[in-house]
Amino acid sequence: MVSAWFVRYTRIMRRADRLLQILQILRRANGPIAASRIAEELEVSLRTLYRDMVSLESTGVPVRGEAGVGYVLDDGFDMPPLMFTESELEAIMLGARMLDGRVDEALSRAAKDVVVKIAAVVPDNLKSTLIDTPLYAPMLMKPQKFEVDVADIRRALRIEAKVLLNYRALNGEMSQRVIWPVLVSLFRDAMVLAAWCTVRNDFRTFRIDGMLSFDLLEQKMPKSRKTLFVEWKKTETAKYRLPDNVRKDGLEVRGI
Repeated sequence: MVSAWFVRYTRIMRRADRLLQILQILRRANGPIAASRIAEELEVSLRTLYRDMVSLESTGVPVRGEAGVGYVLDDGFDMPPLMFTESELEAIMLGARMLDGRVDEALSRAAKDVVVKIAAVVPDNLKSTLIDTPLYAPMLMKPQKFEVDVADIRRALRIEAKVLLNYRALNGEMSQRVIWPVLVSLFRDAMVLAAWCTVRNDFRTFRIDGMLSFDLLEQKMPKSRKTLFVEWKKTETAKYRLPDNVRKDGLEVRGI
């Protein structure tokens, strides 16, 4: 028969774990998040969530809530960064395995280094969850060889630099453009860079395997990459939004 002490202990630990999950949800949110969304993710009632929020506030956690807006975690709050769940460790290892052979050597090596660093500090009972995760992402094609260094592309994204690009399109047409890099996307058979093209005065996507040279310029982009990303996302959403009377199989998707 299960003792009353064990039942109470289990409830306390379950609640403590839930409080940590609430903190993580607030930390990853870009702004206020509704109580209903938090409760739905945690699979608890709103009443339970409200009690948990009161508990967090009583311990000094800088959580602010406003009716009709949601909860937000004030800047400056931090908690131990290596409190991983089993699912989080599985996600880390799967992500590292997905990068292997799909990106430049430096980024692939960095992913492996991250796994080693995490394995060195997580509790012993979680090491096997990380290292022996039975989740894989096999390569269905040979790793691509590019004329440009993908590390330069990632650097351009970080420092928000303008780029002089020499490019060969799929139809063989050659062009030279000044672009403002926005983001890199990995697809099954290609890696592409989305950027603002000053020649077309519009957003364009460029296959990395079509780049002949990629030279960072000294000038910074006139807009931040974050602002460009918001604008790019709006154009992409509008581009592929279907009217109610159009069938999906009739959609003509603009090629790269």
